[in-house]
Amino acid sequence: MKALVTGAAGFVGSSIVDRLLAQGHEVVGVDCFLDYYPREQKERNLAAARSNPRFTFVEASLVDAPLGELLDGVDWVFHEAAQAGVRASWGEEFRVYTDNNVYATQRLLEHCKERPIARFVYASSSSVYGDTDDLPMREDSPTRPVSPYGVTKLAAEHLAWLYWKNYGVPTVSLRYFTVYGPRQRPDMAFHRFIRAVLEDRELTLYGDGTQSRDFTFIDDVVDANIEAATADAVGMTLNIGGGSRLTVNEVIETIGQIVGRRPRVRKLGAQKGDVRHTAADTTRARQVLGFRPRVDIRAGLEREIEWLKAQ
Repeated sequence: MKALVTGAAGFVGSSIVDRLLAQGHEVVGVDCFLDYYPREQKERNLAAARSNPRFTFVEASLVDAPLGELLDGVDWVFHEAAQAGVRASWGEEFRVYTDNNVYATQRLLEHCKERPIARFVYASSSSVYGDTDDLPMREDSPTRPVSPYGVTKLAAEHLAWLYWKNYGVPTVSLRYFTVYGPRQRPDMAFHRFIRAVLEDRELTLYGDGTQSRDFTFIDDVVDANIEAATADAVGMTLNIGGGSRLTVNEVIETIGQIVGRRPRVRKLGAQKGDVRHTAADTTRARQVLGFRPRVDIRAGLEREIEWLKAQ
C-alpha cells in the first residue's frame, strides 16, 4: 500500500512513517517544519526514513501545497500535521492554528473526495472534551474544549465526519490522550520533567500536581493508527488512551525513582486552557480496532528517559 503521512517529521507522524516502512509499505511524508520547536529534532526523527528507498519526503505546507500531486496513487492518509500547543493558542497566534489545523484539513479532505482513498485517519485530541468531572470520557460525552487549540481540533474532526457523510471520504478520527515516549516534543511535560531531573535542575510545574491524565505511549498510538487504516471503522471517532491514569505529582515521583535523583519542583499557577483530569473510555476502540495498550507508564517512562539520555 501507499500512504501519505502529514506532519511526517513530528513526534507521532515520524513514528507512523517508521512503522509503515517496517511493514513494507511505500510512504510519502510531508512536513512544513513549523518553528514551534527546533527543526534539528524533527530532522533526527526523519533520519532512518530518509535512508529508505520506499520513502519520499516533501517539505511543504498543507495550506498551499499542490495536494493533488501528493495524493497521486495514495491508498491511506494519516493526517498528523497540526499546529500544536494549548497555551500558545490564545491571542494573535490563533490564526496560525486555524490555518494549519482547520483550513489545511479542509483542503486535504477536498482533494481526497475525488480520489479512491481507502482510508483517511485523522489525529484528533482529548482536548475536544474540555474540563469535566464526568469520567471516563466517552466518544458521546459532551465536547466543550477550553482552549483555542481544542476548538480547532474539534472543528477539523467535524470536517472529517462531514466529508465522509456527504462525499464518502472514508474518514476515522482518533482522539489521542496525552501521548509520550521517544521523540516527544521538547515543550511537552514529560520531556521537560525528564530533562530537568537528568540535569539536576528545578522543574516547573503548572498547577498543584494533583491534576491527572490518561497517558498513552507512542507505540500504542501507532498501533491504533495502523489498525484504523483497515478496520471497519469508517465514519467513527475513537478514544485512544493508554489506561495509565496518574497525577502529575505521581509521574514526577516515578521519573525521580527511575533516574535515581529527587526532583526539585517549582509550582506555578495553572495555565488557561489546561484541564484538571482526563480518562479515556476505550471500549469502542477495543471492539473496533482490537486496541489494547501494551506499554505501562513506568516502562514507557524508562524508554523516554533512555532516548533523552542519548540525545
